[in-house]
Amino acid sequence: MNILQRSTLLLATLILTACGGMYGKSDGAMSGLHHEPAMVRDGVLTNDAGMTLYTFDRDPADASRSVCNGQCAVNWPPLMAKAGSMASGDWKVVRRDDGSMQWAYKGKPLYLWIKDAKPGDKTGDGVNGVWHVARP
Repeated sequence: MNILQRSTLLLATLILTACGGMYGKSDGAMSGLHHEPAMVRDGVLTNDAGMTLYTFDRDPADASRSVCNGQCAVNWPPLMAKAGSMASGDWKVVRRDDGSMQWAYKGKPLYLWIKDAKPGDKTGDGVNGVWHVARP
């Protein structure tokens, strides 16, 4: 194989690798450009690991910030947004007191519950009458 053939093969491999990361959703949508931060499993929103997500009644309906910080965030870890994450459709990013960013669905910040041990657990639903399973 000559140098031109090797270069062409390398270029083709790089292009296919880059394009391959853009398609990953079962519906064929381009996920490399926007990856939804949660999925629906058994009628509830879950993170990528299948852990149930929750909303907090004390967060305003169209929150721009999370009100669950400090010890609250230890017990109810926020669904963190990566740097550069952008709003799309029902999803937006809200700021936390420490400056980090968190995902919100339909205006409500999303959280995990420290006492859920495995995917599918929903032990946080109804805690103190203010925590609820997040539903699509």
